Amino acid sequence: MFSNHFMRAITATIYILGCLSAQMAFAQTNPTTVDRSDAKIRNIDGVAAVVNTGYVTRKEIDDRIAALPNQGAKLSDAATLRKNALERLIIEKIQLQNAELEGISVSDKELDRIIGDIAAKNKLTLAELKVKIAATGSSYERYRQSLREDVIVGRYREREVEGKIKISDAEVDNFIADRNLAVAGGGKLIRSTPAAKGEPEEIDVAQIFIPADANAGAGAQAEAKKKAEALLREARSDIDFLQLGAIAAKDNPKIKFQELGYRTPDRLPKLFYEAVRNTGSGQLANAVVKSPAGYHVLKVLDRRALVAGAVEQQQAAPQESAPSAPQNIMVTQTLSRHILLRNRAGLTDQDAERRLAGYRDQVRAKTADFGELAKKYSEDGSAANGGNLGWMGPGDLVPEFDQAMNRLQIGEVSNPVKTEFGWHLIQVLERREAQLTLEKQRQFARAAIRERKFEQAYQDWLRELRDTATVKIINADDPAASPR
Repeated sequence: MFSNHFMRAITATIYILGCLSAQMAFAQTNPTTVDRSDAKIRNIDGVAAVVNTGYVTRKEIDDRIAALPNQGAKLSDAATLRKNALERLIIEKIQLQNAELEGISVSDKELDRIIGDIAAKNKLTLAELKVKIAATGSSYERYRQSLREDVIVGRYREREVEGKIKISDAEVDNFIADRNLAVAGGGKLIRSTPAAKGEPEEIDVAQIFIPADANAGAGAQAEAKKKAEALLREARSDIDFLQLGAIAAKDNPKIKFQELGYRTPDRLPKLFYEAVRNTGSGQLANAVVKSPAGYHVLKVLDRRALVAGAVEQQQAAPQESAPSAPQNIMVTQTLSRHILLRNRAGLTDQDAERRLAGYRDQVRAKTADFGELAKKYSEDGSAANGGNLGWMGPGDLVPEFDQAMNRLQIGEVSNPVKTEFGWHLIQVLERREAQLTLEKQRQFARAAIRERKFEQAYQDWLRELRDTATVKIINADDPAASPR
């Protein structure tokens, strides 16, 4: 692909330079003709910008803008739309070029597997997925190429940005200390004195952010919203909100979570404040919040009166009410068991799902015991134990399993669940509150700090890429189909 971009860029550049030379030689005798020739050249060429050894075409800009109304994006004036679309395309081209130079690639076999997973998660066959893609006005080949580039760029971005994030032991220690100060007996947070009606206040808001680029397709937008709503449902359980964010980010590194800290209403994003205006301490916003960047799940961790000495009063609380030992961070652990049918030749997803649904119905009807079915049919090392997995905390299991398990009540049996290992049937036996080990606390702290730092590191990296690239804007103003 690099050589194709290179040859096309050279061809375009030679053509442009040749045309410019001819214009310069002719300019003194007939400027009107030169202006017309320049317009004609730019329309025929179709190149909006040369980016290093590649280029962005005006057709690409047109396609990007044409997709915006279907995504529910708020449209600005035409000039701003074209400028923003071009800039995004330039950044994407730079990332893709650099990734290819670094040897990052996705094989056809791997791409087929990724597309298969996408179809399975949407409960579609490959043929049905192709029909849905065609309904958006795109072709399956274009979809494959776009997905391949997204994966390549994503891997390059994660590798480069992660390397720029530095986390010291002192930061980890401070994070754990701050969390401990917020924990009282039984894992309940100490609430500040709320503001009286009409008094100024500060609000401590945390968010889990699921990105959905304004230029992403309608399917990607819908998928991001669906994921955000699923996280909101999970957040209504007993799980710690930031731990839920860490689990989601482990599943998808694009998902970010952070605690914004105490802020007065005017220092919160307006969308956020409107969503939590009437939300009490420890409560979730009623619905996910849509912004131009994606979807946000919000929780009010605390609200406090904005009065002089509020912080000092909180710090002056009796020492015994603010434990300092790192073992005092509490998490919910779950005791569960499962039946696993592994991915293998000859067993389709439909067959595995049908078999597990049959076992589920037997257990629910009390005509069979879950443990006995696991011993007989499960293809996991836990089968001899009746499928018992032992006590598991947040992040100990793969995300799909973890999320399905957390939605279950004690004694409840799940519907069939697909993970990278195969298909599972899950039953929750018991739950308990337990203390995180020091090692687990430090792992969680590092993950939380990394997520806080990631966005800033990512934006700095993008600016660095843009500043060091060779970009020449040629003609981005006219649509590709403008009259010649």
